[in-house]
Amino acid sequence: MVERFDMSRIGVAKHLRLLEEAGLVVTKRRGREKLHYLNPVPIRLVHDRWVSKFTEGWTTGLVDLKEELEHTMEKVFEIYIRTTPERLWEAITDPDIRAKYNFGAAVRSDWTPGSSFTMSHPNGSDPLGEGENLEVEPPRKLVQSMRALWGPEVIAEGTSRVTWEIEPVGDSCRLTVTHDQLREGANDQLFGGWPMILSGLKTWLEMGELLTTPGSLMYLGDRPPEGSL
Repeated sequence: MVERFDMSRIGVAKHLRLLEEAGLVVTKRRGREKLHYLNPVPIRLVHDRWVSKFTEGWTTGLVDLKEELEHTMEKVFEIYIRTTPERLWEAITDPDIRAKYNFGAAVRSDWTPGSSFTMSHPNGSDPLGEGENLEVEPPRKLVQSMRALWGPEVIAEGTSRVTWEIEPVGDSCRLTVTHDQLREGANDQLFGGWPMILSGLKTWLEMGELLTTPGSLMYLGDRPPEGSL
């Protein structure tokens, strides 16, 4: 318990003693160990005495609402790419390279902690996304808040978080992308494109070619695909 809370052993012991005196915690000796167990009986008695049948419905509803609003979804994607951390970082942060595998959309920023970024259509029309760079540790880690703007369905989802983590493995890198703080049941447009994005990134870095699967260059419009490295 000391490891999980910013308290000394003496402080933890005092708190446990107070809970024990109140009957909320019961103890049991096992050799030299003193085990502590939550006693649910007095908690239930408080509920039965103070939470009447007239307020229980409201209480249950508010608890359920809190759980629904605070519960978020997380998606994790991992891929191995034969490249260096520095080259992979460049491919993530350089807008021209990013557009080659990011559905043709460029992401621009000065890549400093607290700075903003925008994801834009190549023709300069309305932005496709925006957010803030929360952590920037080149060439190892990038954490961003993200708000998708390419359609009313995703705009309604609000802000989520994307974490890029780069780990050298031999002559390659393991790239892990974690997209979290998503609403439970969020529109899969927010995260469904990651496999194609990461496949395009791997194809570009390892082969110098564009991935041309349906949708992979959807925002390039009539622009011809660019050449190799």
